[in-house]
Amino acid sequence: MTRRATDNTKALDAFIVAKTEIDAMLERLAALSADHFETHPDEINWGHVGTLNHYRAKLREITDMAFSEGEHAE
Repeated sequence: MTRRATDNTKALDAFIVAKTEIDAMLERLAALSADHFETHPDEINWGHVGTLNHYRAKLREITDMAFSEGEHAE
């Protein structure tokens, strides 16, 4: 019995599209972080802290999933 090779071309294409989008988002976030999230030390208030903590929580969720850490630990 011969086995048909699986054609994963479409899956690979979709993977590359998703990865490219993630890379672009990470690049933009890194640039924004390097610019201190477009804030000046004299302008920082608790609203900025809350926003940054929200970003951090979302990124933590992603990194926990990606690296099997936190609630995603095995």
